[in-house]
Amino acid sequence: MQYRMLGSTGVQVSSLCLGAMMFGQWGNADHDDSIGIIRTALDAGVNIIDTADVYSGGESESIVGKAIAARRDDVVLATKVSSPMGPGLNERGASRRWIIRACENSLRRLGTDHIDLYQVHRPDAATDLDETLGALSDLVRAGKILYAGSSTFAPSTIVQAQWTAERRQRERFVCEQPPYSLLARGIEADVLPTCETYRMGVLAWSPLAGGWLSGLWRRDAADLSSHRTRTMPFRTTLSHYDLDIPANQVKLDAATELASIADEAGLTLIQLALAFVTTHPAVTAAIIGPRTAEHLNDQLSAADVTLEPAVLDRIDHIVAPGTNLNPGDAGYSADVLADPKRRRRAAVQRDSPEE
Repeated sequence: MQYRMLGSTGVQVSSLCLGAMMFGQWGNADHDDSIGIIRTALDAGVNIIDTADVYSGGESESIVGKAIAARRDDVVLATKVSSPMGPGLNERGASRRWIIRACENSLRRLGTDHIDLYQVHRPDAATDLDETLGALSDLVRAGKILYAGSSTFAPSTIVQAQWTAERRQRERFVCEQPPYSLLARGIEADVLPTCETYRMGVLAWSPLAGGWLSGLWRRDAADLSSHRTRTMPFRTTLSHYDLDIPANQVKLDAATELASIADEAGLTLIQLALAFVTTHPAVTAAIIGPRTAEHLNDQLSAADVTLEPAVLDRIDHIVAPGTNLNPGDAGYSADVLADPKRRRRAAVQRDSPEE
């Protein structure tokens, strides 16, 4: 297992981070089995675990807490806040009111007195960044979290957060968690350079593109069904797998070609995909999300894989650097573009004579 510094924190973490989204009702509902998988990963040298309060409605955090209870000091523990956790209007978001309450809930479920890395799961356009960073700063001072991070933030918002922290004397985000894979390379164009500028760590989620790079999704496959499409509660997830969408047909062709490159290099597609992500100098770790012990073993086998320059060049010919084959895989789009009224107003401004 390789180890790297988490940005400028001085904390060393493994190049593979154990993602816990599949532990609980969203994936593996057997707590004992999930605990066994977590402990196997720790025994293999993984020392960072990433979960979130929303995963299986808090069940994932509870499982992780039980699994690491006897080894808490050996684990860099990361979780996230801001996704809806109940029907209440204020049981979500990045307000001070919710962050403080949600942190206490996560600490209780995780069975710990502190969280090493507490991340804002998604940007909250309704809340001023200074409000969010102020609440996180108070949690740091109280010793309840050690570091704050962001997840799937646009590069402009990452910069805004850094400037806000500096000007308002807040704790800054030390880490960003973006989507990154062989099929979704968009962050190479902006997010990764921005993180390098501010010496932020990067924990890349979905390095297997939500299962597309597991080796099962290829042109000659008999069954293209995905466990995730059957279990994930987010309807929007289906757009990432619907083969009636032309962009997903492009992804299928690319996955098939990439599998051939892996075969010729003597690797599995999983090894190729994970090694590709961890090869980028701005990436601290790739988040693996096993549901079974077999999945974990397949993914751990990539820990020490190094890709030759010729292999990386061939990959670039299939998926150009800085591009997402399906734009929907970017993970985040600006809220202004999701509002038809704002889109129309922006279009009028562009067409005005003053422009």
